[in-house]
Amino acid sequence: MEVLVDIRDVSKIYNPGENEVKALDHVSVSIREGEYVAIIGQSGSGKSTLMNILGCLDIPSDGEYYLHGKNVKDLNDNELSDIRNKEIGFVFQGFNLIANLTAFENVELPLIYRGISKTKREAFAEAALEKVGLGNRMEHKPAEMSGGQQQRVAIARAIAQAPPVILADEPTGNLDSRSTWEIMDILENLHSEGRTVILITHNNEIAVRAKRIITIRDGRIESDTGIQTDEASDDAIDQAVSVEITGEDQTVEFDAEDFTND
Repeated sequence: MEVLVDIRDVSKIYNPGENEVKALDHVSVSIREGEYVAIIGQSGSGKSTLMNILGCLDIPSDGEYYLHGKNVKDLNDNELSDIRNKEIGFVFQGFNLIANLTAFENVELPLIYRGISKTKREAFAEAALEKVGLGNRMEHKPAEMSGGQQQRVAIARAIAQAPPVILADEPTGNLDSRSTWEIMDILENLHSEGRTVILITHNNEIAVRAKRIITIRDGRIESDTGIQTDEASDDAIDQAVSVEITGEDQTVEFDAEDFTND
């Protein structure tokens, strides 16, 4: 597998000077094509800043970011826009659907902006909605769908033009447990088809579904399980996961079977 993402000694500083905030502190990480990676961290850890840089939504204050071997800082605004439109499919926690458009129209709209012909974009939108199990909901508007269905529309929108990378920021954060597992199953299926999936989460239970887990804390990479085979990934999931109980000075350990979706 070729290296897709190569972040080298990247820092991100907001409000440089006396009141500066260092959101990322000399972070280095590489991700290969076809990986399924979870980046996990609590609020304020720097994971969202790292996601913004990975998605070319922001630029580092220091260090270098290579995407497909190209140094992102050498790209102009149009080239960065092309990357965001064609190479990365974004899935956000808040769905970001347009209320007065149907599911089909929400998926089709970005394809219009990309200049895709009517025949092709209609075929792409229909195929994407079918893939996420919403073939019978294409004419429904967001208010007529559950949260899980709305997130599936958002995923369909992200994959409609078959981008090689799916960047999902807390995609299950607003969902109930059943919808959460449905969305995770869809992401796993996309990975099995050969796409690179990068999942941003604060939830251990979600992170263990990935093949590789990168933990970020205080703007630095705290741990990285590295590239794993399916067998190695299963071994990692079998290890106990510590979950901190908010407000209590204790941790409770759960085994992998506690996280299994029967």
